Amino acid sequence: MKEKILNFKDDVVKEMKKVTWPSKEELKESTSIVIVVCLILALFTWVIDLGIGEAFAQLFKLS
Repeated sequence: MKEKILNFKDDVVKEMKKVTWPSKEELKESTSIVIVVCLILALFTWVIDLGIGEAFAQLFKLS
């Protein structure tokens, strides 16, 4: 069991050395894109929610 754990740790270290990490600029750009897309989707969801809420309000007024 101990040998398996040590082998796993060694494998993880080897794989982590193969990883290509993004530069600071790439990371900033990607983070900015993610934040903007999240804000756009949140705004879109809010507008759709308002529309559906108003549609149901009008529907129940007719009943």
